Amino acid sequence: MSISQRPIGHRVAIIGGGFGGLYAARHLGKDPRIDLTLVDRRNHHLFQPLLYQVATGALAPGEIAQPLRSIVHRNANTSVILGAATGLDPERREVQLSDGGPIAYDTLVVATGAKHSYFGHDDWARFAPGLKSIDDATEMRRRILIAFEAAEREHVAERRHEWMTFVVVGGGPTGVELAGALGEIARDTLRRDFRSINSPDARILLVEALDRVLPNYPEGRSRSARRQLERLGVTVRTGTRVTNIAEHEVTVEPAAPGDVVDAGGTTRIPTRTVLWAAGVQASSFAKAVAAATGAETDRAGRIKVGPDLTIPGHPEIFVIGDAAVQPWKADRPVPGVAQGGIQGGKYVSKAIRTRLDGGTPAPFRFQDRGDVAVIGRLSGVTNIGWLGPFGRTGGFIAWLLWLGIHITYLIGFANRLVVLTRWAWTFVTHGRGSRLITGQPLLPDIEEPEPPA
Repeated sequence: MSISQRPIGHRVAIIGGGFGGLYAARHLGKDPRIDLTLVDRRNHHLFQPLLYQVATGALAPGEIAQPLRSIVHRNANTSVILGAATGLDPERREVQLSDGGPIAYDTLVVATGAKHSYFGHDDWARFAPGLKSIDDATEMRRRILIAFEAAEREHVAERRHEWMTFVVVGGGPTGVELAGALGEIARDTLRRDFRSINSPDARILLVEALDRVLPNYPEGRSRSARRQLERLGVTVRTGTRVTNIAEHEVTVEPAAPGDVVDAGGTTRIPTRTVLWAAGVQASSFAKAVAAATGAETDRAGRIKVGPDLTIPGHPEIFVIGDAAVQPWKADRPVPGVAQGGIQGGKYVSKAIRTRLDGGTPAPFRFQDRGDVAVIGRLSGVTNIGWLGPFGRTGGFIAWLLWLGIHITYLIGFANRLVVLTRWAWTFVTHGRGSRLITGQPLLPDIEEPEPPA
């Protein structure tokens, strides 16, 4: 039966094909009473927790992404639209798209996730890319690999040192995993690849404004993560705030040994490569929804929802995942991690079906299944409360748990098989097979090249 011939049921529009939107779509797609439309500005679902592995050359982009149409193609009630949602008319119950074609709904699910936040310094973005999309990951990979290539050719020692200095801003899971992977690249993967430089001499700094890395983990796990990072050659600087980012330097306070302090007292870290892993804010569509409905938001622009994940006064609009302040504890909402989006998506699908059955959905209850962060090869930290003393471990056991969890949640059997094979090969060879420099510019900006020996 074609889309035009299909009888129209309860119209559900899901905006966003991330974890929350996709899990809602997969469950609702099996209910014949529902006419479902899934909208996303990209044609694929992305497994964001593994983006840093693309950025550091361990995986290829296609291994952590899968086309949305292929994921839901068995659901006859589901249409997928490639488009950008730009506005909302809650009275007419329509979502406006950038191409002008509105989408009508009876129930709306906003699952648009979050984007980078530079805390009011959007001009920093061109010097310090974040990590939210495949494009971001390949741009990071380009900058990392070009830095080593430039250092190999740069004749002036001072500029070579700048190319060999990497600054990661933000000590959350993404920053910790990214810094650990950089340490592994410098000390292991690239150790024999260059002739003019010694890659283990690379200076990798992880800068965090709070007093410890992984602040959502218990203090003991944070200390363990710091020790593991330092074993990989990463210099961890907590209690350090970034005040400016320019093309060839990062300005921080307070100063530390090795920093350049000018006559005015400004502390500078000379570097050509800055990677952003610090802040996030709600998507532009979430802000448009808040403006159209009068919904309350937090400082990051996330919409404050009720116990059933709907906007107060608009029971037909659900907001989930990183676009929402999902209720959990009295002093803490659901953290912005994949499991929050997955559980929100599952809850919404059940709530919509319960309403269609004439019932009232129970309040959303988040179940904290714990966190795992991997730090380089065969090491990591865990914070999994329901496992008791085994849930707060580190090293090899943490790495194994991380591997199992990520393989389980990776969408698509083929993706799981490819990623598992790639990790096994990397484990044996200590290599990273996706070290391709793509994008522009392809060549480093070398001011005074050193002639080959």
